[in-house]
Amino acid sequence: MRFNIIIPKGLKKEYNKELQAYRAYMQLNDLPNAWRHLERSHILGQSYPIEHTYTHYLMLRLGFINRDFKEVMGQLLRLMVGGFKSFMDHVPLGNTGGSNVGPLQPMPVKADLDKILKKYR
Repeated sequence: MRFNIIIPKGLKKEYNKELQAYRAYMQLNDLPNAWRHLERSHILGQSYPIEHTYTHYLMLRLGFINRDFKEVMGQLLRLMVGGFKSFMDHVPLGNTGGSNVGPLQPMPVKADLDKILKKYR
């Protein structure tokens, strides 16, 4: 069994790029594009507890902003178990992290993200 604690530096850089895009779209009040970049950050960071948990925290905040009760409840659930599952390296590859998908459902990974993930696996 592999334990994940610290995200590789190069992958952290890519993860942070997605968070920067999220923040830029939030400043423009473009919530759909902000959400899209949170999903991308989730895919990149989901194998590492700190990044995984932080992305779910941001998703929770956006759920509150959108007054989306289903999203808020889904993110609260994910915040309770997501970091632990990352630590144990038991995450569904490609899962975008929103409450619109099952928390254990693997999903196809977009080609650009797949290339990044393969580089750091």
